[in-house]
Amino acid sequence: MSEFVPPGPDAKVFVISVAAELSGLHPQTLRTYDRIGLVEAGRTSGGGRRYSLRDIELLRMVAQLTAEGLGLEGVKRVIALENQVAALQARVAELQAELAQSRAPQNLPALYAQQPIAVWHRRR
Repeated sequence: MSEFVPPGPDAKVFVISVAAELSGLHPQTLRTYDRIGLVEAGRTSGGGRRYSLRDIELLRMVAQLTAEGLGLEGVKRVIALENQVAALQARVAELQAELAQSRAPQNLPALYAQQPIAVWHRRR
């Protein structure tokens, strides 16, 4: 028998009623957010909506921002900007790792004093 592996944070496993309860929002609000593209639910073959843990976190953030007076278009913009910041941070981390690797000592042959060195140049 194989060992149980829990679903990841992006697995769409929660039905709309559970997602509504976990996010503190009404199921109709979740349907509206899905319709306008604010928080996109996954779909079953029968058309039922499914939400992930990440979706529920996003729904909570939407609820908090709207409670603070931000409109849905403003919330969309905030989400887009946060996604952009996350992507840029990931790219910066990649570039920093690449830079650190380029600064690491290279495995070059050792040179000895008075040993002639030949430098080859490719003809163009």
